[in-house]
Amino acid sequence: MSKIVVGLSGGVDSSVAAATLHNQGHEVIGLTLWLMKGKGQCCSEGMTDAAQLCEEMGIDYKVVDSRDVFEKHIINYVVDGYAQGVTPLPCSQCNSTVKFGPMLSYAINEMGADYIATGHYARITHNAETGRYELRRAVDRNKDQSYFLYDLSQAQLAATQFPLGEKTKPETRKIAAELGLHTADKPESQDLCLVEQHGSMKTFLEKYLAPKPGDIIDTTGKVVGQHEGIHNYTIGQRKGLGIAAPNPLYVVSLNVGRNQVVVGERDSVTNSECTVHRVNWVSIAPPSGLIAAEVQIRYRSQAVGATIIPLEEISDSPRETLSEPLTGRVKIMFDDPQFGVTPGQAAVWYEKGGRVLGGGIIEPMCSTDAP
Repeated sequence: MSKIVVGLSGGVDSSVAAATLHNQGHEVIGLTLWLMKGKGQCCSEGMTDAAQLCEEMGIDYKVVDSRDVFEKHIINYVVDGYAQGVTPLPCSQCNSTVKFGPMLSYAINEMGADYIATGHYARITHNAETGRYELRRAVDRNKDQSYFLYDLSQAQLAATQFPLGEKTKPETRKIAAELGLHTADKPESQDLCLVEQHGSMKTFLEKYLAPKPGDIIDTTGKVVGQHEGIHNYTIGQRKGLGIAAPNPLYVVSLNVGRNQVVVGERDSVTNSECTVHRVNWVSIAPPSGLIAAEVQIRYRSQAVGATIIPLEEISDSPRETLSEPLTGRVKIMFDDPQFGVTPGQAAVWYEKGGRVLGGGIIEPMCSTDAP
């Protein structure tokens, strides 16, 4: 049996992951990363529930103060992104640079663990022919979280277990109830931890970014309204524009240099292609030519057919550190134009069987700092 450090958020998913491994006879230690002060399942309330769970199971529990790491890699990343006119995806960034980077290093080097485990809904398999660890969708497609895990390295995948990958959410809750876990009926977190703590992303950003009034213009350049800062808008946004128009208007682009929000009708917010940077080929070696795949451009969107075209050669050598940034770029050509392709969000491409081939961060469609 193995020594496994389980990341505990205080929710039902991580609770069942820990209990499952404990019941299988593994030496399990609970670990919570202290990311922020205040409410939220990853913070004070979550730590209380996680500590109670470990006491019930009779296993050790540790809290690691990761607030500085979280501020450096997540808070600064989010604030800088919105200031530059993109909509960052903090969850995948947090997974690679906080949860599966420092957490894995601490578990192995300081606690002598063989593996870490979390309550994520995803699966990891090993391909004996290629020698690679492969990331796959969870059995429960409604809960599948592989989209947020696309940039994990081979080293991280090799040392990680996802005990819930073969389970559905109802099965997880049933197991929690059968085991008498106090988290069995705990409501599910619906928002980003930053939103949970501050009430909304707008309120969070107000702590870091001062209002900067500017023009809202249409695609012809006509001024149609005013805004208090481009960081309050995202591509494809319809609500909250404060503009009276005969047809619905959507945010088409954000121009940082001119401090302008550009709006247009729905057709203006569809794209047949996009470029993606910081690419990670997670389950396969970087291909030498184009490949066909199914691409997901946001967490809750349906995967759609597309062609992935590498724009530069990418080294397949291991990263020097688990949080080393990625540098590759690809172009994605969609089979059908897509609405609201949003810079800063992740594009993740899959085989039809659910294997995650790779992913990266969507680049702006045009310069966001042109004068």
